[in-house]
Amino acid sequence: MLRLHTATRRSTMQSPPSIATESFSDAGLAVARLEEIYERNTKFLRDRFEAYVGGETVTTRVRAYYPFVRLTTATHARLDSRLSYGFVHGPGVHETSVTRPDLFRAYLTEQIGLLIQNHAVPVEIGESTEPIPIHFAYRRDINIEAAITTSESSAITRSLRDAFDAPDLATMDDSIADGTFELQPGAPEPLSLFRAARVDYSLRRLYHYTGTDPEYFQNFVIFTNYQFYVDAFAQLCQQRLQSGEAGLDAFVAPGNVITCNGGAISGMAPVRAPQMPAFHLVAPDYRGITLINIGTGPSNARNVTDHVAVLRPHAWLMLGHCAGLRNTQRLGDYVLAHGYVREDHVLDRELPLWVPIPALAEMQVALEEAVEDVTGLEGFELKRLMRTGTVASVDNRNWEISGPAVIRRLSQSRAVALDMESAAIAANGYRFRVPYGTLLCVSDKPLHGEIKLAGMASEFYRRRVGQHLEIGLKALEQLKQQESERLHSRKLRSFAEVAFQ
Repeated sequence: MLRLHTATRRSTMQSPPSIATESFSDAGLAVARLEEIYERNTKFLRDRFEAYVGGETVTTRVRAYYPFVRLTTATHARLDSRLSYGFVHGPGVHETSVTRPDLFRAYLTEQIGLLIQNHAVPVEIGESTEPIPIHFAYRRDINIEAAITTSESSAITRSLRDAFDAPDLATMDDSIADGTFELQPGAPEPLSLFRAARVDYSLRRLYHYTGTDPEYFQNFVIFTNYQFYVDAFAQLCQQRLQSGEAGLDAFVAPGNVITCNGGAISGMAPVRAPQMPAFHLVAPDYRGITLINIGTGPSNARNVTDHVAVLRPHAWLMLGHCAGLRNTQRLGDYVLAHGYVREDHVLDRELPLWVPIPALAEMQVALEEAVEDVTGLEGFELKRLMRTGTVASVDNRNWEISGPAVIRRLSQSRAVALDMESAAIAANGYRFRVPYGTLLCVSDKPLHGEIKLAGMASEFYRRRVGQHLEIGLKALEQLKQQESERLHSRKLRSFAEVAFQ
């Protein structure tokens, strides 16, 4: 909502001097002002908090606000109707709060530039009404217990919320993305799927779960459910860096262990591995590849995609293992998902089961062509190795001993493969407007007596993991050649969509 920075309101709390809202017709200058406001306000909060921890008495609330971007239009007309984003759907005031403009500089410059171009009006930059929680004024989690060493620590801890704003989880929902947002009378319409505090929350969660800072995440993401893929990815990335391959900056592992192109290494691996470790092949303009081992289960799949989505990646893929459901399949065959049976239940409330999760043509073509390139098979011959069909995802790891009703439903759905993660990843891609795709590899066939055993698994992994990963990497390389507006197509957009991709 719009906020009037009156002297009366400021006098009731400690805040930095207000910054007047200003119009910009240049996207670069607009983002620079966002950075100026954000850096000044977060520094103010850090300075006041550190004084507070040092024993300074705070008698009034300390507060600073996120910056905002605002667009006001008086017409339905726009210049280019081919785009799926970069415009507002009708006249009025449209606004969003912004965090970490340094991290999102390229993204914000593109999005704001499209608004200015498509509507031929300037954007406004100013201070929003959304307070910055003190926890989010720091780039990583603030450890209050470690910081407070005075004998009055317990009293200080109790009064922290009286002095500083804390994260308000009730306001960090995904109602805009889910289409359940209710606009209050007189309030501006949203410009983006996520407001600032929701983004900040996910940026902290990303480090917590993956062990790497959000600065290293790339625009093309692979999710996997097996450590074997991580080992193969790390080995391949190190080889590419050691060869001095152009267009690569570094390889980043958990603990922000950075291997630069040229051999220099910095950082220290964590004592305990993170829950869902991430590895990044870093390239200029975030055009590299991030691989995350999400482990087993739909809850992990939903959790990590909830947070990765705020980074607005250009595409994400699921590369993992599955159970083959057809007798004609062999261990090591590939399954290209063109539909999903969602029996994982992790998104049923946000995305009802009656919502279809369609296959995206750009992703399907890239994956199929990558399989052809890597295997040397094409056309009818490719069917020897790969099936296109429905993938069922369940929340029961022991589904095969759950009784005949489960098997009957799988048969009725025409599913050709089963896992626990793919449907959640695809569904959250659909939900958050991130292009998604799934290519799985058959590792067992429990319905046909081929259960994954230690000896069989070793041979299977040795033969297939490297090839499967190579296919995924090649598919992403093909997707990079497409213009972003083709990837972020209108098929993922709702009726009255926000302007930011």
